[in-house]
Amino acid sequence: MIQTTRPSPVQVMLAKDEASRGLGIELLEHGPGTATLRMTVTPAMVNGHRITHGGYVFLLADTAFACACNSHGPVTVAAGADITFVAPAYEGDVLVATAEERTRFGRSGIYDVSVRRGEEVIAEFRGRSRSRSITGTAPGSTRDTTAHRTPGTTTKE
Repeated sequence: MIQTTRPSPVQVMLAKDEASRGLGIELLEHGPGTATLRMTVTPAMVNGHRITHGGYVFLLADTAFACACNSHGPVTVAAGADITFVAPAYEGDVLVATAEERTRFGRSGIYDVSVRRGEEVIAEFRGRSRSRSITGTAPGSTRDTTAHRTPGTTTKE
């Protein structure tokens, strides 16, 4: 009998994550409420000070957070996040982000992510999650994503 292994919710999510894949972010390991990912800083990721742009460090941490909070199965998104940059990273550095669930309550959760270069902490990130149904993101969705908003107007979704 042929036995097939179903991909985890984290693997399914990352397979569709063009942003993370385009930056070379790799999933090293994951489990319930945890995830470890790796990214090598490329020349395109450094700013005018020749250090890694904080947005890329945030993106790596945010992706680890997303993997950890989506490991339980329901679609979970960020309700908010904060990052503290502790040390600079440079072109060629290999950064590893490790996310750990601190608590889940109702449909919400709190996750901490440490971004390291070797043993040195580069940044600390805290994310707050919320499980929810995301309208229009399922395969085959008919949601019109080409609509443009007029500046100064608001829309309800």
